[in-house]
This record gives sequence, structure tokens and C-alpha cells, in this order.
Amino acid sequence: MTRQLHLNAFIMSTGHHEASWRLPESNPRASSDVSHFQNLARIAERGKLDSIFFADAPVLMSNPARRPAETLDPVLLLTAIAGVTERIGLIATSSTTFNEPYNLARSFASLDQISGGRAGWNVVTTGSEEAALNFNLDSHPQPEDRYRRAHEFLEVTLGLWSSWADDAVLADKDTGVYADPEKVHRLDYEGEFFKVRGPLNVARSPQGSPVIVQAGSSGPGIELAAAYAEAVFTAQTTLEDGQAFYGKLKAATLRAGRDPEGLKILPGIVTVIGGTEEEAQRLDRQLDDLIVLEHPLQQLAESVGLPVSELDLDAPLPANIRPVDEVRSSRYELTVNLARRENLTVRELLIRLGGGRGHRTFAGTPEQVADTIEEWFTHGASDGFNIMPATMPSGLEDFVDQVVPILQDRGLFRREYEGTTLRDHLGLPVPEGRNAERLAEVG
Repeated sequence: MTRQLHLNAFIMSTGHHEASWRLPESNPRASSDVSHFQNLARIAERGKLDSIFFADAPVLMSNPARRPAETLDPVLLLTAIAGVTERIGLIATSSTTFNEPYNLARSFASLDQISGGRAGWNVVTTGSEEAALNFNLDSHPQPEDRYRRAHEFLEVTLGLWSSWADDAVLADKDTGVYADPEKVHRLDYEGEFFKVRGPLNVARSPQGSPVIVQAGSSGPGIELAAAYAEAVFTAQTTLEDGQAFYGKLKAATLRAGRDPEGLKILPGIVTVIGGTEEEAQRLDRQLDDLIVLEHPLQQLAESVGLPVSELDLDAPLPANIRPVDEVRSSRYELTVNLARRENLTVRELLIRLGGGRGHRTFAGTPEQVADTIEEWFTHGASDGFNIMPATMPSGLEDFVDQVVPILQDRGLFRREYEGTTLRDHLGLPVPEGRNAERLAEVG
């Protein structure tokens, strides 16, 4: 079969542009409106996209003066969305640093059952110092501790998802046997961070277990992705950078003893679509003109380790900047490389970041958007894209109704869903139970 694109819609209230909520047609309260997100999911499903995705953090994600800051619990939100959709995958972010494996495993297994096998978990370790203060901690765990915990967390979660064999449930009314006890297994895990008996109290879904997604590009993030991830959301702004990351992660996956084809790499692309290139550029400028620079300036200062007073809006980034920590160094390098490569002033950099937070931004016609997607896909830089419309719902509608048909006509993307689960869409097999050989009696 011809290699096919994988397309995920990264959903964010009124859009990914910093100022999208200020457009006259935007609903500034959309971030708390379930019907708004259900509508976005139906639009994405109309375009036969693989999945939708919600970012999340257990902390207020921005200065509440800056933009709509509320974030509904993504698993609960996707559960509401599951009831009004039929095929599209449902991916939620959840942290290994501020959760327990049993609770998280149960939550995502429940979403997977409710949706008929469409759930995915975007694994993060949470890099926010402020998040620790919400969980009875005085300071944030060190990066190396967070990633050791993440590896163990995944081992426990995947083991819990394997508690029930695919054919464990008999529901035999004649014999009075609901499930075969020999096919429901305890985990009995004991490690550095967790001690979990099991089994999980949710059986396996039609896709076996939720798809594992990961979004870190640091050294520890690549190691985690190579060991466990089945899809990776990433941020590169040039074809060359995309090719380099693609090759690096696929090679790391092979070294980890896994088939690189079992991991789909999806860079983010923020799209602004117009009937003509001039129209797209005009909308892009309209959005940029609505950015209040005071807010992103503070965030930039924090990310590069300098006080705001040392950042001149009309000068380049100072030379004496540094990453705040190792885990966030990949986003730091992306930001600095963008500024240095294009010789941007701080003002220009803030505007670029306001359009997509370091992801690649692209304003153009539907044909031009399709061209750049095809170029990355066919030149070893991606297996598809994490579509991040600058405005929603209009930008998502433009992509689905104008760009997707072009990709379909070029033979790069499906015209109809060929399966019912997220694994079907991504071409991933149903995983074998990780503890299938363990037949410990359920007590």
C-alpha cells in the first residue's frame, strides 16, 4: 500500500495564535464550552483525521490576563466528545509526575472502553515549577527523577492495561461464569517509585490498550519516546531540522529494540489559510497586531533566565542567555535558533512565538499548505502532522474543507476511515499483554 499521511488536530479553544480570542468572530469563553469542543471534534472527523488532541498541565497554564486560561479535564472532555463522534481518535495529556499509575490507567482504560477503542495518552513529566506547589511539594522534582519515575510509571500502567486477556470475559449465563480467573492477572509490581498489586478493574478495549503518545524532544524525552511511544508530537521549524529529528528518533527507536515503523512522528504546523496568499498574510498580520507583548515578554524572560529589563524589544536576544533546565532545553534551543537564524529582534521573536509557541507557522493558500505537508512527508521529515489552526473553528474548517481534499486527490490521505480504533487509523497492531504469562490467582 502507498504510505499514507497521519493527521492529528491539536485542539485549543479559539485557536493556537496568541490573540485568536480577540478576533470579532471568536467566542472568548469557548475554553469552558463543551459544545464548542464537540463541534471541533465533528469537524475533524468530517475530514477523516486520525485524532484530536488536548494538551494539559496540573497548573494554571498562563497569566489569566493573557488569554483564556481555563482548561477542562481532558479525559472528561474527551468522554463527552466520544458520545457525539464515531471514529476519530481521542488523545489526552496526563502527567506521570503528579498522578498515580492505577488511577491514570483506570481513567484512560475507561475512555478507551467508552469510545470503542479510540483513546490515546500523551505522556508528559510536567516541567512547571508551579505545578509542584499544587501537590503538597515545596519544590519541583529534578529532571532525572521525573524521567526515572516516568519510565516506571509507564511500566506499571502498561502492565495494568494487560491485567485482562482479550478473551477473559466469557459472560456465560448458562455456567454462571462471567470471566475466566486464569485470564485476569495480578501485576505485583514493586520498584523505586511504585508498589502496585493489580489487577485493573477495567477490561481490555477493542484496541487492546490506549495508544502511547509523547511530546518531549530533549535527550531524556527522546529516550522515553524510543522505549514506549507509538506517536510523537514535536516542534521543528525547518525541513532540515525536521529530517534531523526524524532520523534521530527513528534510530533511537531501533536501538531500543523496536520497529521504527511502530512510531509515528508528527511535527506541529500552525496554519493560516486564505483564498490567496495575500489574504492569508492579511489574516496573519491581523492576528499579530492583536498580541499584547507584555505577557509573552515575561514568559520569554523566564525561559532564557534574564530579567525583563534586559530584553530590548527592538534589539536581538542578548548573548548571555541560558536554558532554565535540561528538560526544557529543546524548546529553548528551538527559540534561540529561530531568533539567531532569522536575525529577529525580541519584538519580532515574540510575534513569531505568539503565532505558534515555537512550532512552525505557515500562512498561505490551501495548495501551498498541502505542498509543504507533502514536502515534509516525502522527504523524511515526518509521518504526518499535528495540525494547529491559528483560529478555531474557522481555521480547522478551512483545513478540513480545503486542504484535506487536495491531499486526498494526491493519494496521500484516506478518503474514508478503514477501521474503528485509533490503532486502526495509525496502522498500529493490538499490543500483546505485557504480563500474559503471569497467571497469579486473583484474590
